Amino acid sequence: MFFLSLLCVCGLLLRGDAQDRASLWRGNDRSGRCQYTFTVPSPAEATCPQAGGPELDGLKARLGVLEALVAQLGGKDVQLRGGQQGAAARPQPELQEALSRAVAERNLLQGEKERLQRELDTLKLRMEEMRREAERLRSRPCLSPQSPVAAATATQQDWGRGRPPAGSSQMSHLMTRPNRQGDSSDLRDSAWPHGARGFQELKAEVTEVPAPDANVHSAGCGELISVGEPVTHRKANTIAGKYGVWMQDPEAVSPYGASMLWRIDTIGTEVRQLYGYDDMEQLSKGFPSKVLLLPDPMESTGATIYRGSLYYQRRLSRTLIRYDLASENVAARRELPHAGFHGQFPYSWGGYTDIDLSVDEKGLWAVYSTSKAQGAIVISKLDPHSLEVKRSWETSVRKASVANTFMICGKLYTVASYAARDTTVNHVYDTASGQLKALSIPFKNKYGYNSMIDYSLAQRKLFAWDNFHLVSYDLRLGRQQAD
Repeated sequence: MFFLSLLCVCGLLLRGDAQDRASLWRGNDRSGRCQYTFTVPSPAEATCPQAGGPELDGLKARLGVLEALVAQLGGKDVQLRGGQQGAAARPQPELQEALSRAVAERNLLQGEKERLQRELDTLKLRMEEMRREAERLRSRPCLSPQSPVAAATATQQDWGRGRPPAGSSQMSHLMTRPNRQGDSSDLRDSAWPHGARGFQELKAEVTEVPAPDANVHSAGCGELISVGEPVTHRKANTIAGKYGVWMQDPEAVSPYGASMLWRIDTIGTEVRQLYGYDDMEQLSKGFPSKVLLLPDPMESTGATIYRGSLYYQRRLSRTLIRYDLASENVAARRELPHAGFHGQFPYSWGGYTDIDLSVDEKGLWAVYSTSKAQGAIVISKLDPHSLEVKRSWETSVRKASVANTFMICGKLYTVASYAARDTTVNHVYDTASGQLKALSIPFKNKYGYNSMIDYSLAQRKLFAWDNFHLVSYDLRLGRQQAD
Protein backbone atom coordinates (compact mmCIF):
# COMPACT_ATOMS: atom_id res chain seq x y z
CA MET A 1 0.00 0.00 0.00
CA PHE A 2 2.81 2.33 0.86
CA PHE A 3 4.57 1.48 -2.41
CA LEU A 4 1.44 2.17 -4.42
CA SER A 5 0.99 5.54 -2.72
CA LEU A 6 4.63 6.41 -3.43
CA LEU A 7 4.16 5.52 -7.10
CA CYS A 8 1.08 7.76 -7.36
CA VAL A 9 2.98 10.68 -5.83
CA CYS A 10 5.86 10.21 -8.31
CA GLY A 11 3.40 10.07 -11.19
CA LEU A 12 1.81 13.33 -10.13
CA LEU A 13 5.22 14.98 -9.84
CA LEU A 14 6.29 13.74 -13.24
CA ARG A 15 3.02 14.88 -14.75
CA GLY A 16 3.51 18.36 -13.39
CA ASP A 17 7.07 18.54 -14.77
CA ALA A 18 5.88 17.26 -18.16
CA GLN A 19 3.16 19.89 -18.26
CA ASP A 20 5.86 22.53 -17.96
CA ARG A 21 7.64 21.19 -21.08
CA ALA A 22 4.83 19.66 -23.23
CA SER A 23 1.74 21.28 -24.80
CA LEU A 24 -1.48 20.05 -26.26
CA TRP A 25 -3.61 22.08 -28.72
CA ARG A 26 -6.92 21.39 -30.23
CA GLY A 27 -8.35 23.11 -33.29
CA ASN A 28 -10.00 22.71 -36.66
CA ASP A 29 -7.91 22.04 -39.73
CA ARG A 30 -8.55 23.60 -43.20
CA SER A 31 -11.32 21.08 -43.94
CA GLY A 32 -13.09 21.87 -40.64
CA ARG A 33 -12.23 18.64 -38.87
CA CYS A 34 -11.03 18.61 -35.22
CA GLN A 35 -7.27 18.16 -34.94
CA TYR A 36 -5.13 17.62 -31.79
CA THR A 37 -1.52 18.79 -31.78
CA PHE A 38 0.99 17.66 -29.13
CA THR A 39 4.40 19.37 -28.96
CA VAL A 40 7.48 18.63 -26.92
CA PRO A 41 10.61 20.92 -26.82
CA SER A 42 13.74 19.50 -28.42
CA PRO A 43 16.56 18.84 -25.91
CA ALA A 44 19.21 19.25 -28.67
CA GLU A 45 18.12 22.47 -30.52
CA ALA A 46 17.79 25.87 -28.91
CA THR A 47 15.78 27.31 -31.80
CA CYS A 48 14.31 26.09 -35.08
CA PRO A 49 15.68 27.24 -38.48
CA GLN A 50 13.85 30.13 -40.23
CA ALA A 51 10.81 29.32 -42.27
CA GLY A 52 11.65 28.26 -45.77
CA GLY A 53 15.00 26.66 -44.99
CA PRO A 54 18.21 26.87 -47.00
CA GLU A 55 16.36 26.39 -50.29
CA LEU A 56 14.64 29.77 -49.95
CA ASP A 57 17.92 31.50 -48.98
CA GLY A 58 19.67 30.11 -52.05
CA LEU A 59 16.79 31.22 -54.24
CA LYS A 60 17.01 34.76 -52.82
CA ALA A 61 20.78 34.88 -53.48
CA ARG A 62 20.38 33.75 -57.11
CA LEU A 63 17.61 36.30 -57.64
CA GLY A 64 19.90 39.05 -56.30
CA VAL A 65 22.70 38.06 -58.68
CA LEU A 66 20.31 38.15 -61.65
CA GLU A 67 19.05 41.60 -60.64
CA ALA A 68 22.63 42.88 -60.38
CA LEU A 69 23.56 41.57 -63.85
CA VAL A 70 20.47 43.12 -65.45
CA ALA A 71 21.19 46.45 -63.75
CA GLN A 72 24.84 46.39 -64.88
CA LEU A 73 23.84 45.86 -68.51
CA GLY A 74 21.53 48.82 -68.15
CA GLY A 75 24.32 51.03 -66.77
CA LYS A 76 23.10 51.01 -63.15
CA ASP A 77 24.48 49.70 -59.86
CA VAL A 78 21.97 47.77 -57.70
CA GLN A 79 22.31 46.48 -54.12
CA LEU A 80 21.91 42.74 -53.77
CA ARG A 81 19.12 41.38 -51.62
CA GLY A 82 19.99 41.17 -47.99
CA GLY A 83 21.87 44.50 -48.01
CA GLN A 84 25.16 43.05 -49.35
CA GLN A 85 26.88 44.40 -52.46
CA GLY A 86 27.77 41.30 -54.45
CA ALA A 87 30.61 40.79 -56.84
CA ALA A 88 28.17 40.65 -59.75
CA ALA A 89 26.86 44.14 -58.88
CA ARG A 90 30.29 45.70 -59.24
CA PRO A 91 31.18 46.97 -62.74
CA GLN A 92 32.99 44.37 -64.80
CA PRO A 93 35.78 45.92 -66.98
CA GLU A 94 35.20 43.42 -69.78
CA LEU A 95 31.48 44.17 -69.99
CA GLN A 96 32.08 47.93 -69.82
CA GLU A 97 34.69 47.76 -72.59
CA ALA A 98 32.38 45.65 -74.77
CA LEU A 99 29.57 48.13 -74.21
CA SER A 100 31.84 51.05 -75.14
CA ARG A 101 32.95 49.28 -78.31
CA ALA A 102 29.36 48.56 -79.25
CA VAL A 103 28.37 52.21 -78.75
CA ALA A 104 31.36 53.43 -80.79
CA GLU A 105 30.59 51.01 -83.62
CA ARG A 106 26.96 52.10 -83.57
CA ASN A 107 27.96 55.77 -83.84
CA LEU A 108 30.39 54.95 -86.66
CA LEU A 109 27.73 53.01 -88.53
CA GLN A 110 25.27 55.85 -88.01
CA GLY A 111 27.76 58.33 -89.49
CA GLU A 112 28.43 56.01 -92.42
CA LYS A 113 24.71 55.65 -92.96
CA GLU A 114 24.26 59.42 -93.05
CA ARG A 115 27.18 59.77 -95.50
CA LEU A 116 25.75 57.10 -97.79
CA GLN A 117 22.35 58.78 -97.59
CA ARG A 118 23.90 62.08 -98.68
CA GLU A 119 25.64 60.37 -101.57
CA LEU A 120 22.38 58.66 -102.52
CA ASP A 121 20.56 62.00 -102.53
CA THR A 122 23.32 63.47 -104.71
CA LEU A 123 23.07 60.58 -107.15
CA LYS A 124 19.30 60.95 -107.27
CA LEU A 125 19.68 64.62 -108.20
CA ARG A 126 22.16 63.76 -110.93
CA MET A 127 19.88 60.99 -112.24
CA GLU A 128 16.98 63.44 -112.35
CA GLU A 129 19.04 65.97 -114.32
CA MET A 130 20.16 63.26 -116.73
CA ARG A 131 16.56 62.13 -117.16
CA ARG A 132 15.41 65.67 -117.95
CA GLU A 133 18.28 66.09 -120.40
CA ALA A 134 17.36 62.80 -122.11
CA GLU A 135 13.73 63.90 -122.39
CA ARG A 136 14.83 67.21 -123.86
CA LEU A 137 16.97 65.46 -126.45
CA ARG A 138 14.17 63.02 -127.33
CA SER A 139 11.75 65.90 -127.83
CA ARG A 140 13.97 67.56 -130.45
CA PRO A 141 13.19 66.74 -134.10
CA CYS A 142 15.47 64.14 -135.64
CA LEU A 143 16.56 65.26 -139.12
CA SER A 144 18.40 63.09 -141.60
CA PRO A 145 22.11 63.88 -141.79
CA GLN A 146 21.89 63.94 -145.61
CA SER A 147 18.99 66.39 -145.60
CA PRO A 148 19.92 69.89 -146.82
CA VAL A 149 17.53 71.33 -144.27
CA ALA A 150 19.27 69.40 -141.47
CA ALA A 151 22.70 70.52 -142.65
CA ALA A 152 21.59 74.13 -142.88
CA THR A 153 19.90 74.00 -139.45
CA ALA A 154 22.92 72.41 -137.77
CA THR A 155 25.31 74.84 -139.39
CA GLN A 156 23.25 77.89 -138.46
CA GLN A 157 22.96 76.59 -134.89
CA ASP A 158 26.73 76.13 -134.72
CA TRP A 159 27.32 79.65 -135.99
CA GLY A 160 24.73 80.99 -133.57
CA ARG A 161 26.59 79.39 -130.67
CA GLY A 162 29.83 81.00 -131.78
CA ARG A 163 31.58 77.80 -132.94
CA PRO A 164 32.46 76.58 -136.44
CA PRO A 165 30.30 73.99 -138.15
CA ALA A 166 31.38 70.37 -138.11
CA GLY A 167 34.15 69.59 -140.53
CA SER A 168 35.61 73.09 -140.58
CA SER A 169 39.02 73.96 -139.18
CA GLN A 170 39.56 75.62 -135.84
CA MET A 171 40.01 79.03 -137.50
CA SER A 172 37.55 78.61 -140.37
CA HIS A 173 34.83 80.54 -138.56
CA LEU A 174 36.99 83.68 -138.51
CA MET A 175 36.00 85.46 -141.69
CA THR A 176 38.99 87.07 -143.35
CA ARG A 177 39.04 90.57 -144.75
CA PRO A 178 40.84 92.21 -147.71
CA ASN A 179 44.54 91.96 -147.02
CA ARG A 180 45.48 95.23 -148.62
CA GLN A 181 43.78 98.39 -149.78
CA GLY A 182 41.82 97.76 -152.95
CA ASP A 183 42.23 93.99 -152.79
CA SER A 184 38.77 92.48 -152.79
CA SER A 185 39.76 88.95 -153.60
CA ASP A 186 37.47 86.22 -152.39
CA LEU A 187 38.73 85.12 -148.99
CA ARG A 188 35.57 83.37 -147.83
CA ASP A 189 35.75 80.18 -145.82
CA SER A 190 35.71 77.21 -148.18
CA ALA A 191 33.87 75.15 -145.57
CA TRP A 192 30.83 77.43 -145.67
CA PRO A 193 28.17 75.49 -147.67
CA HIS A 194 25.72 78.31 -148.46
CA GLY A 195 27.06 80.10 -151.51
CA ALA A 196 26.25 83.78 -151.00
CA ARG A 197 28.84 85.76 -149.09
CA GLY A 198 26.04 87.57 -147.32
CA PHE A 199 25.81 84.63 -144.96
CA GLN A 200 29.35 85.26 -143.78
CA GLU A 201 28.59 88.53 -142.02
CA LEU A 202 30.30 88.79 -138.66
CA LYS A 203 29.04 90.73 -135.69
CA ALA A 204 31.71 92.36 -133.57
CA GLU A 205 31.01 92.67 -129.87
CA VAL A 206 33.08 95.13 -127.88
CA THR A 207 33.32 94.92 -124.13
CA GLU A 208 34.42 98.02 -122.33
CA VAL A 209 37.08 97.39 -119.72
CA PRO A 210 37.85 100.21 -117.29
CA ALA A 211 41.41 101.41 -117.22
CA PRO A 212 43.29 100.10 -114.15
CA ASP A 213 44.06 102.38 -111.30
CA ALA A 214 47.69 103.43 -111.45
CA ASN A 215 48.16 102.58 -107.75
CA VAL A 216 45.97 99.46 -107.52
CA HIS A 217 46.13 96.09 -109.21
CA SER A 218 45.00 92.54 -108.46
CA ALA A 219 47.97 90.52 -109.65
CA GLY A 220 50.85 92.11 -107.75
CA CYS A 221 52.17 91.71 -104.24
CA GLY A 222 51.38 95.07 -102.72
CA GLU A 223 49.63 95.59 -99.42
CA LEU A 224 45.91 94.86 -99.08
CA ILE A 225 43.76 97.95 -99.72
CA SER A 226 40.18 96.65 -99.59
CA VAL A 227 38.03 93.51 -99.31
CA GLY A 228 34.89 93.29 -101.45
CA GLU A 229 31.37 92.22 -100.56
CA PRO A 230 30.90 88.50 -99.82
CA VAL A 231 29.57 86.41 -102.72
CA THR A 232 27.69 83.24 -101.72
CA HIS A 233 28.36 80.11 -103.76
CA ARG A 234 26.62 77.41 -101.78
CA LYS A 235 24.88 76.59 -98.51
CA ALA A 236 25.62 73.28 -96.78
CA ASN A 237 22.50 71.18 -96.27
CA THR A 238 23.46 69.21 -93.12
CA ILE A 239 24.65 70.06 -89.62
CA ALA A 240 28.08 68.67 -90.57
CA GLY A 241 28.48 71.69 -92.84
CA LYS A 242 28.21 74.38 -90.17
CA TYR A 243 32.02 74.62 -90.17
CA GLY A 244 34.35 73.56 -92.94
CA VAL A 245 37.06 74.44 -95.43
CA TRP A 246 37.00 74.82 -99.21
CA MET A 247 39.97 75.45 -101.47
CA GLN A 248 41.47 75.34 -104.96
CA ASP A 249 44.93 74.21 -106.02
CA PRO A 250 46.88 77.11 -107.56
CA GLU A 251 49.27 74.62 -109.20
CA ALA A 252 47.00 71.67 -109.98
CA VAL A 253 48.54 68.33 -110.91
CA SER A 254 47.07 65.61 -113.15
CA PRO A 255 44.60 63.92 -113.04
CA TYR A 256 42.80 66.95 -111.61
CA GLY A 257 42.37 70.15 -113.58
CA ALA A 258 43.00 73.73 -112.57
CA SER A 259 39.27 74.42 -112.14
CA MET A 260 38.84 71.61 -109.59
CA LEU A 261 37.56 72.73 -106.16
CA TRP A 262 37.66 70.77 -102.92
CA ARG A 263 35.51 70.83 -99.77
CA ILE A 264 35.69 69.26 -96.30
CA ASP A 265 32.96 69.41 -93.65
CA THR A 266 34.72 69.59 -90.27
CA ILE A 267 31.91 68.80 -87.81
CA GLY A 268 32.46 65.46 -86.03
CA THR A 269 35.20 63.40 -84.42
CA GLU A 270 36.14 61.45 -87.57
CA VAL A 271 36.58 64.08 -90.29
CA ARG A 272 37.86 62.08 -93.28
CA GLN A 273 35.73 62.86 -96.36
CA LEU A 274 37.28 65.09 -99.05
CA TYR A 275 34.86 66.08 -101.83
CA GLY A 276 36.07 67.22 -105.25
CA TYR A 277 34.06 69.29 -107.77
CA ASP A 278 34.92 69.84 -111.43
CA ASP A 279 34.25 73.58 -111.27
CA MET A 280 32.42 76.30 -109.37
CA GLU A 281 29.10 75.49 -111.03
CA GLN A 282 29.21 71.87 -109.84
CA LEU A 283 30.21 73.04 -106.37
CA SER A 284 27.21 75.38 -106.28
CA LYS A 285 24.91 72.54 -107.34
CA GLY A 286 26.45 70.12 -104.84
CA PHE A 287 27.52 67.48 -107.38
CA PRO A 288 30.95 66.08 -106.42
CA SER A 289 32.88 64.18 -109.09
CA LYS A 290 35.32 62.68 -106.59
CA VAL A 291 35.12 61.61 -102.93
CA LEU A 292 38.33 60.62 -101.14
CA LEU A 293 38.62 59.03 -97.68
CA LEU A 294 41.60 60.42 -95.79
CA PRO A 295 43.78 57.83 -93.98
CA ASP A 296 43.98 59.93 -90.78
CA PRO A 297 41.17 62.05 -89.32
CA MET A 298 41.54 65.81 -89.67
CA GLU A 299 41.29 68.53 -87.03
CA SER A 300 40.20 72.16 -87.45
CA THR A 301 39.50 74.23 -90.57
CA GLY A 302 43.18 74.88 -91.33
CA ALA A 303 43.69 72.57 -94.33
CA THR A 304 44.96 73.72 -97.73
CA ILE A 305 45.79 72.30 -101.19
CA TYR A 306 49.02 72.92 -103.09
CA ARG A 307 50.77 71.21 -106.04
CA GLY A 308 48.51 68.17 -106.06
CA SER A 309 48.59 67.51 -102.30
CA LEU A 310 46.24 68.16 -99.41
CA TYR A 311 47.99 69.53 -96.31
CA TYR A 312 46.21 69.10 -92.98
CA GLN A 313 46.65 68.59 -89.23
CA ARG A 314 46.04 65.13 -87.81
CA ARG A 315 43.38 65.02 -85.10
CA LEU A 316 44.56 65.24 -81.47
CA SER A 317 48.17 65.90 -82.46
CA ARG A 318 50.59 68.51 -83.82
CA THR A 319 51.39 66.19 -86.74
CA LEU A 320 51.11 67.66 -90.23
CA ILE A 321 50.21 65.35 -93.15
CA ARG A 322 50.79 65.76 -96.88
CA TYR A 323 48.24 63.60 -98.70
CA ASP A 324 48.94 63.04 -102.41
CA LEU A 325 45.66 63.33 -104.33
CA ALA A 326 46.80 61.37 -107.39
CA SER A 327 48.10 58.27 -105.56
CA GLU A 328 45.64 58.70 -102.64
CA ASN A 329 48.43 58.00 -100.14
CA VAL A 330 50.30 59.89 -97.42
CA ALA A 331 53.41 61.42 -99.03
CA ALA A 332 54.89 63.04 -95.91
CA ARG A 333 54.23 63.25 -92.19
CA ARG A 334 55.99 65.51 -89.66
CA GLU A 335 55.33 67.11 -86.27
CA LEU A 336 55.26 70.92 -86.13
CA PRO A 337 57.76 71.59 -83.29
CA HIS A 338 56.21 72.81 -80.01
CA ALA A 339 52.91 73.77 -81.71
CA GLY A 340 49.80 73.84 -79.54
CA PHE A 341 46.94 71.58 -80.61
CA HIS A 342 43.37 70.55 -79.74
CA GLY A 343 42.30 73.80 -78.13
CA GLN A 344 45.56 75.04 -76.60
CA PHE A 345 45.95 78.12 -78.83
CA PRO A 346 42.90 78.43 -81.12
CA TYR A 347 41.42 81.51 -82.79
CA SER A 348 38.79 83.39 -80.81
CA TRP A 349 35.91 81.36 -82.27
CA GLY A 350 37.42 78.04 -81.06
CA GLY A 351 37.02 74.98 -83.24
CA TYR A 352 40.45 73.50 -82.34
CA THR A 353 41.98 75.96 -84.84
CA ASP A 354 45.43 75.73 -83.28
CA ILE A 355 47.27 75.14 -86.58
CA ASP A 356 46.23 77.04 -89.71
CA LEU A 357 47.91 76.09 -93.02
CA SER A 358 47.80 78.37 -96.05
CA VAL A 359 49.37 79.00 -99.45
CA ASP A 360 50.29 82.26 -101.15
CA GLU A 361 52.75 83.59 -103.75
CA LYS A 362 55.66 82.75 -101.44
CA GLY A 363 54.72 79.12 -100.75
CA LEU A 364 53.33 77.04 -97.87
CA TRP A 365 52.81 78.54 -94.40
CA ALA A 366 51.72 77.44 -90.92
CA VAL A 367 50.16 79.88 -88.44
CA TYR A 368 50.06 78.64 -84.82
CA SER A 369 51.41 79.34 -81.32
CA THR A 370 53.59 77.69 -78.69
CA SER A 371 53.99 77.69 -74.92
CA LYS A 372 57.24 79.60 -75.33
CA ALA A 373 55.43 82.30 -77.34
CA GLN A 374 52.74 82.39 -74.60
CA GLY A 375 49.87 82.38 -77.09
CA ALA A 376 51.31 84.92 -79.54
CA ILE A 377 51.02 84.11 -83.25
CA VAL A 378 53.99 82.24 -84.74
CA ILE A 379 54.43 82.08 -88.54
CA SER A 380 56.52 79.30 -90.10
CA LYS A 381 57.53 78.78 -93.72
CA LEU A 382 57.30 75.07 -94.57
CA ASP A 383 58.97 72.92 -97.18
CA PRO A 384 56.03 71.66 -99.30
CA HIS A 385 57.67 68.25 -99.86
CA SER A 386 59.04 67.30 -96.44
CA LEU A 387 56.96 69.66 -94.23
CA GLU A 388 60.19 70.77 -92.54
CA VAL A 389 60.20 74.25 -90.98
CA LYS A 390 62.50 76.49 -93.02
CA ARG A 391 62.11 79.71 -90.98
CA SER A 392 59.84 81.10 -88.26
CA TRP A 393 58.66 84.54 -87.11
CA GLU A 394 57.10 85.35 -83.72
CA THR A 395 54.62 88.25 -83.66
CA SER A 396 53.19 90.25 -80.77
CA VAL A 397 49.54 89.53 -81.71
CA ARG A 398 47.82 87.02 -79.42
CA LYS A 399 46.19 84.28 -81.46
CA ALA A 400 43.09 84.11 -79.26
CA SER A 401 42.46 87.83 -79.79
CA VAL A 402 41.71 87.49 -83.52
CA ALA A 403 39.01 85.55 -85.34
CA ASN A 404 41.14 84.30 -88.23
CA THR A 405 44.19 85.01 -90.39
CA PHE A 406 45.25 84.71 -94.03
CA MET A 407 48.56 85.05 -95.91
CA ILE A 408 49.05 87.17 -99.07
CA CYS A 409 52.49 87.74 -100.59
CA GLY A 410 54.28 86.73 -97.39
CA LYS A 411 52.19 89.08 -95.24
CA LEU A 412 49.93 87.85 -92.44
CA TYR A 413 46.56 89.63 -92.10
CA THR A 414 44.28 89.21 -89.07
CA VAL A 415 40.48 89.58 -88.88
CA ALA A 416 39.10 91.15 -85.70
CA SER A 417 35.77 89.30 -85.26
CA TYR A 418 34.11 86.15 -86.56
CA ALA A 419 30.55 87.11 -85.50
CA ALA A 420 30.17 90.88 -86.00
CA ARG A 421 28.46 91.60 -89.32
CA ASP A 422 30.77 94.57 -89.88
CA THR A 423 34.31 94.03 -88.64
CA THR A 424 37.82 94.83 -89.90
CA VAL A 425 41.11 93.40 -91.07
CA ASN A 426 43.01 94.92 -88.16
CA HIS A 427 46.70 93.87 -88.43
CA VAL A 428 49.31 93.07 -91.04
CA TYR A 429 52.68 91.45 -90.30
CA ASP A 430 55.29 91.53 -93.06
CA THR A 431 57.68 88.56 -92.87
CA ALA A 432 60.09 90.34 -95.22
CA SER A 433 60.64 93.28 -92.84
CA GLY A 434 59.47 91.74 -89.56
CA GLN A 435 57.21 94.78 -89.00
CA LEU A 436 53.67 94.74 -87.54
CA LYS A 437 51.21 97.46 -88.54
CA ALA A 438 47.64 98.26 -87.48
CA LEU A 439 44.94 98.35 -90.20
CA SER A 440 41.25 99.14 -90.40
CA ILE A 441 39.98 97.54 -93.63
CA PRO A 442 36.20 96.82 -93.57
CA PHE A 443 35.28 93.14 -93.64
CA LYS A 444 31.76 91.64 -93.57
CA ASN A 445 30.65 88.42 -91.89
CA LYS A 446 27.41 88.15 -93.85
CA TYR A 447 26.00 85.15 -91.97
CA GLY A 448 27.40 85.86 -88.52
CA TYR A 449 29.78 82.93 -87.82
CA ASN A 450 32.91 82.89 -89.96
CA SER A 451 34.97 79.79 -89.14
CA MET A 452 37.43 79.75 -92.05
CA ILE A 453 39.15 82.52 -94.07
CA ASP A 454 41.94 81.69 -96.52
CA TYR A 455 43.57 83.34 -99.51
CA SER A 456 42.95 81.48 -102.76
CA LEU A 457 46.02 82.01 -104.91
CA ALA A 458 44.24 80.28 -107.81
CA GLN A 459 41.54 82.98 -107.97
CA ARG A 460 43.32 85.75 -106.00
CA LYS A 461 40.30 86.02 -103.73
CA LEU A 462 39.46 85.19 -100.15
CA PHE A 463 37.55 81.94 -99.57
CA ALA A 464 35.49 81.75 -96.36
CA TRP A 465 33.05 79.42 -94.61
CA ASP A 466 30.42 81.53 -92.87
CA ASN A 467 27.76 79.65 -90.88
CA PHE A 468 26.95 76.86 -93.42
CA HIS A 469 27.70 79.18 -96.39
CA LEU A 470 30.65 79.03 -98.79
CA VAL A 471 31.50 82.63 -99.74
CA SER A 472 34.30 84.49 -101.52
CA TYR A 473 35.62 88.08 -101.41
CA ASP A 474 37.30 90.11 -104.14
CA LEU A 475 40.56 91.83 -103.12
CA ARG A 476 42.39 95.02 -104.08
CA LEU A 477 46.12 95.23 -103.52
CA GLY A 478 48.32 98.27 -103.76
CA ARG A 479 51.34 98.45 -106.01
CA GLN A 480 54.39 96.84 -104.51
CA GLN A 481 56.89 99.34 -103.25
CA ALA A 482 60.27 99.31 -104.98
CA ASP A 483 63.13 98.10 -102.82
